Amino acid sequence: MDGAWWPRSRDLPSELSALADVLDPLWGRITRIAVNPRHWPILPPRISVNGHVVKVGWFTSELDPHKILLLSYTAGRWDLLVIPPETDAPSAARLMAAASADTGAPMTATALMTAERAHHGSRERAGQDGGGPALSSHGPDQPAGIPACESSGPLRPRGQGLVAHPGVK
Repeated sequence: MDGAWWPRSRDLPSELSALADVLDPLWGRITRIAVNPRHWPILPPRISVNGHVVKVGWFTSELDPHKILLLSYTAGRWDLLVIPPETDAPSAARLMAAASADTGAPMTATALMTAERAHHGSRERAGQDGGGPALSSHGPDQPAGIPACESSGPLRPRGQGLVAHPGVK
């Protein structure tokens, strides 16, 4: 995993523009993406993004359903964990940190999601989370649109959108 993306909805054509707004200046223009169609109800073959066309591929068995693969001529390939839009902020923060961690053995996107569900389930059984749901909508203090960015290294956009490995690629 090269990082994580927390889109606000399952509408890939509209969400991809917000992601490209952040990534294009940092990594170079996204030219192709590949997703598993399980969580994306609309998958056109091409999406117009910020004045250019991004080609969309989809694979049901070859691609993890919780991952998006991004291709750029300048940065190459990036694999991002896709955090479900309905995930609560604390869970999303843990998932973003886990997806961008350089420690331990690499985990698949599905393994990260499974570990977070197990973590949340154990906290809920222990009564540590105030009884709130593991999955909810983005909080009211999180503005729509482009993810907030916070710099803590050469490249590390953060917030409700993306976390990438600092100093990698």
